[in-house]
Amino acid sequence: MDTLNIIYLVGALLIFASIMASTLSARLGVPLLLLFLIVGMLAGEDGILGIEFAQYGLANFVGQAALACILLDGGLRTSFKSFRVGLKPAITLATWGVLATVMILGIFVTWLLDVDWRLGLLMAAIVGSTDAAAVFSLLRNGGVKLNDRVQATLELESGANDPLAILLVTGLIALNVDPAGQTILGFLGLLLQQLGFGLGMGLLFGYLLARLLPKIHLAEGMYAILIMSAGLAVFAATNLIGGSGFLAIYLTGVLIGNHKVRSTEHVMRVMDSFAWLSQAVLFVVLGLLVTPSHVIDVWYYSVAIAAFMIFIARPIAVYTSVKPFKFKDREIGFISWVGLRGAVPITLAILPVMAGIDGAFMLFDIAFGVVVLSLILQGTTIPFMANLFKVRIPSNKDPEEEHEVWVSDKASITLYEFEVKSGHLRLIVIQWPSLSA
Repeated sequence: MDTLNIIYLVGALLIFASIMASTLSARLGVPLLLLFLIVGMLAGEDGILGIEFAQYGLANFVGQAALACILLDGGLRTSFKSFRVGLKPAITLATWGVLATVMILGIFVTWLLDVDWRLGLLMAAIVGSTDAAAVFSLLRNGGVKLNDRVQATLELESGANDPLAILLVTGLIALNVDPAGQTILGFLGLLLQQLGFGLGMGLLFGYLLARLLPKIHLAEGMYAILIMSAGLAVFAATNLIGGSGFLAIYLTGVLIGNHKVRSTEHVMRVMDSFAWLSQAVLFVVLGLLVTPSHVIDVWYYSVAIAAFMIFIARPIAVYTSVKPFKFKDREIGFISWVGLRGAVPITLAILPVMAGIDGAFMLFDIAFGVVVLSLILQGTTIPFMANLFKVRIPSNKDPEEEHEVWVSDKASITLYEFEVKSGHLRLIVIQWPSLSA
């Protein structure tokens, strides 16, 4: 019993410390996700508490569930308008962009580490996709307002590129374990299966849930739990039939979020809490899992791979992906820079360890170093780079707060609160009515 209470105490204190550290994020200009990682590392094997945590299976379980929750929340906040302006370039980035990054980076990693090309490509695939948790967190909460097309492209890319990244990693793990048993046709068939089932399940159950929610009457606090449980069920069921659960749960969130009704009006704030809790738990667990002294041992590899990825592989992949859609060079430059790496690469780096591949622990330590460097270098400079590439839109006309007050099942009043700078007064504007289909 004492052991159980110690686990509760340590876990609660770590999450409490992570949330309290968030107050330093804005002051120091450090991404909040990085602070969560630091809290985990301070509590870990080389840290203050010296907790020895090497449960890769448990960390993978936590990572999958947390990422699913984060993608569901991201989907709920993605409007159909984003799809209209950013779908085509985002899909190109999520497919060809990931492949190009992995191929270019894989050649460099194979040369740098002097390893078999299969292991080099595996390392590149682990860090080859942008991270939804990092992108959603830093773009939506970083105080930077971008033009609609750039913002939509970045967010949709981060929500849609996980399936291909996961497939590449699992396929390359199989190629390292059993090279003779893998074929290109088999890989392409698996890719189509993952995307097809993920797309179908997400659209089907997203539509059904969007139609179901207005017809049921629950206590206010129950709707968010209902959406979360349904989303996780879609995620798990899609994985079981061989599809991409991450794509399915993201699309489920999109369809529910774009079908606003009175019963789900308050859900966003509750889901926001779920998403933040998921990010805190995920990054603290990943921080506990890593041994900082091992990461330091391979720091030069992490620096070289991060630099090549940020300044060469990612820009080439982005340019070839979005230039046909008539993006301006400065927009392409900014999209290239916001190729944030976060929890996904670290979670993917767990899979080779669990598969028992030679050199897997080195790949894990390098991936962790790449993520930390990405969060520091790219995450802390987003406002500066947005100004440098001239993609930032002045936000002085945006409301300080926005509240919806529902007066019937399908009609609402929207309250906007503005600050009048000269007199430091507050102005409330009422928009009446807002009808939901």
